[in-house]
Amino acid sequence: MDQRSLREPEKASTHDRPSQPPHDRRVVGYGLLLIATVIWGVNWPVSKWLLNELPPLTIRGLPGVFSAMMLAGLVFAKGQSLRAPRGEWGKLVLYAALMVGFWMGLMGLSLVHLPASETAILGATIPVWAAGLAWPMLGERLSVLRVIAIAMAIGGVMLLMGGDSISVSWEKMPGIAYALIAALLFALGAVLAKRRPIMLPPLPGAVWQIGLGCFPVALIGLLFEHPHFGGMSMLGWLLFGFSTIFQGAIGYACWFAALERLPASTAAIGTLIVPVTGVVASAISLGEPLGMPQIGALALTIAGVVIAARA
Repeated sequence: MDQRSLREPEKASTHDRPSQPPHDRRVVGYGLLLIATVIWGVNWPVSKWLLNELPPLTIRGLPGVFSAMMLAGLVFAKGQSLRAPRGEWGKLVLYAALMVGFWMGLMGLSLVHLPASETAILGATIPVWAAGLAWPMLGERLSVLRVIAIAMAIGGVMLLMGGDSISVSWEKMPGIAYALIAALLFALGAVLAKRRPIMLPPLPGAVWQIGLGCFPVALIGLLFEHPHFGGMSMLGWLLFGFSTIFQGAIGYACWFAALERLPASTAAIGTLIVPVTGVVASAISLGEPLGMPQIGALALTIAGVVIAARA
């Protein structure tokens, strides 16, 4: 995810625009959006399971590097260029760090301390924090609806912190802190990108941001976590491949294809499928709790994001 959730995508050229009727384009767009968001939701329990075989920074950074390479191949297959104007490199590096590097690394660390379902819910608060940051940074009015949205997101976090007892709450604190810092930094990057967007088509821009953001995370993981790939099980390799091929390459390819057919605001609301899928998939595949704290936090988060998107 990057600034694509907060601004309309650049218009495709007449040469690149498919000759489908508007209705058919929207139907295809909704289908692609569904595929991307379901894949991203399922990847939360996949990442949590992979922690049994690989350390957190490795499972978050390395698949992203391979995904960026696969998306680069797609860019060339579409006849596009990866060349970025010289003046865009500063923004590319900054946005890659805020919206990819810190997001991948901190969310990986959060998964060590939290269930995948709760990490997914905390990650879904990004649009709410972005709505709050847009007031001082973009001069957008902090309306009553935005205040309500922020309050609902905070309420969801408090529910997750509460758990079943005070001791559980303190055990969760590092994971909650990592996830909230990641979400806030992502929101900061998204607001900055809305203020000064990257002058690149969406797909090449994503290749550079994913690659530049994931490479340092993967490098730190390889140098300091010392992952043992030789000891991985067949299931571990399959899930690593899922995270690389589906979550990264196919998920992002479907996302950008959907953005070519749908308004960005519609696509942003569609990403609410991600935490829902993550919570349900985690309960089914990992046996994670799905009680009132999780359901209440999910409901508050989704309601807050909807209100923030409409504010």
